[in-house]
Amino acid sequence: MGLSADRLRADLNALGRVEPAFARALERVGHPAPRIRARGYATLLRTIVGQQVSVKAADAVWRKLEATVGDSADPHAIAAASDEAMRAAGFSRQKTGYARSLAEEVTTGRLDLDHLPADDEAAIAALTRVRGIGRWSAEVYLLFAEGRPDIWPAGDLAVQIEVGRILGHDTRPTERATRALAEPWRPYRGAAAIFTWHHYGVGADAAPV
Repeated sequence: MGLSADRLRADLNALGRVEPAFARALERVGHPAPRIRARGYATLLRTIVGQQVSVKAADAVWRKLEATVGDSADPHAIAAASDEAMRAAGFSRQKTGYARSLAEEVTTGRLDLDHLPADDEAAIAALTRVRGIGRWSAEVYLLFAEGRPDIWPAGDLAVQIEVGRILGHDTRPTERATRALAEPWRPYRGAAAIFTWHHYGVGADAAPV
């Protein structure tokens, strides 16, 4: 489970004491809602389904997948599905390969989603061994599904934009700079990331005054 509302609020309040710019931003736009996903295979498969398509399109593919292969939360269903069935569900050849890679990692036990390494970088490495799961997808999974409090997806464009906006920078910081800027925010960087997405959703009205 992701960070609870209470944990998210507490971490952001603590972050505001470390970084006054976040405290001011919290006053402007308020606390975000939690972002919580279920732990396990189905959430990662939905991540693959959602790559490079709209939310609406991803939902449509997911419904087709369930109608075509049965229990899409069961990795054995993907492993047993034919390429024709995957195409009928709306999967490209590439995404079919990614889905099969994930199913194989889980069914063979090479990827144990109930016992990922406690170290965040080691957990990211375990997840990114799956074809189609990059660092960003792994970080978002660990933040939303496992509630790891110090995950920092600095490669996310919205995170970079809002870090720059919140801190009053004239330009968007690079990924490297975004990582460096957040070092003093440990161990609250997961809450910081969730807040930047919230801040991004507010848009121009969230700009510093």
